[in-house]
Amino acid sequence: MTTSTPRQMDPNIICLGPTGSGKTLLLRKLQNENSVDNTTTSVPTVGTDIVLIKWKRKVGENGTEVESETKIRELGGTMAPLWSKYLHGVTKLLYVVDTSNLCQISAAGVLLYTMLSHPGLQKTKFLLVLTKMDVSYRQMRNEALLMLQMTRLRSEITQNVRIVEASAIDGEGRVEILQWLFSK
Repeated sequence: MTTSTPRQMDPNIICLGPTGSGKTLLLRKLQNENSVDNTTTSVPTVGTDIVLIKWKRKVGENGTEVESETKIRELGGTMAPLWSKYLHGVTKLLYVVDTSNLCQISAAGVLLYTMLSHPGLQKTKFLLVLTKMDVSYRQMRNEALLMLQMTRLRSEITQNVRIVEASAIDGEGRVEILQWLFSK
């Protein structure tokens, strides 16, 4: 008789985006707000990585501090052809787009449409994270949303896509992303 140990559950939250979009630094910033600054560099993720995010926050009228944790699977942008193999059971998806790279936004849009149209993700919550806002000019957000055709897209999909502007360097959007991650 053979016995097997229960396999640890795979994370039901996934982080995707094209190569160089800023997924790794963003996740590092979510882990520890002081871990990323102007001198921080990263190497593109080749394959997958599991990131543990812990968040202490005050809840209730008396301000009781509660610590929550979740795991996020980051998939490297070079793995885009294989992303669909990792989508089973995904309940939340962070999709990261580099707003400072106009050439990449159209390609990011194609990959985003592919994820939104995937049959297994019709009930998945999506967070579109527009990164590198610290090196983009403010109009870049509007240009990125136009290039991604978000108005048209929202009329054609079943999912509600929330959009957050973020910077791994200065921490913009960090709290909003954490609130989304830990919401029911």
